[in-house]
Amino acid sequence: MRTVFRNTLIILFSATVVYSCNKEKEQTKSTTPVTVQKPQPASSGKYVKGSHVPNETVCMVNNAYMGKKQMEVPHNGKVYYGCCEMCVKRIPTDKTAREAIDPYSGKTVDKADAYIVMISDEGEVAYFENETNYNQFLAQNS
Repeated sequence: MRTVFRNTLIILFSATVVYSCNKEKEQTKSTTPVTVQKPQPASSGKYVKGSHVPNETVCMVNNAYMGKKQMEVPHNGKVYYGCCEMCVKRIPTDKTAREAIDPYSGKTVDKADAYIVMISDEGEVAYFENETNYNQFLAQNS
């Protein structure tokens, strides 16, 4: 009788383990990864790494050259640019979307007034106080 009882417990335990393992696999199969799509900068033959790019072609929230004119966002008498509605809403409320640090001088610059240069092949941009600062930055880092 003990043997039957022991075997029954072993079978029940094994069945429970197998069932819970299979159930876990089902949950893994049913989940789908969520991908967040960031606006992708446009590559253009007109501008390359190191080129000065027009302010209106830059998403000032994502700091990326987008290859075409972006949505205008007037704020405090200046015009900023964003690539989507989220960016348009963020510019007036988020100071970091309107200001950047000049890589040469270390000073804070207003993105609406900055000399903007593409610094990567993927379209990333940097903001300089003026063209002179950019040229001095190039000379210093060459």
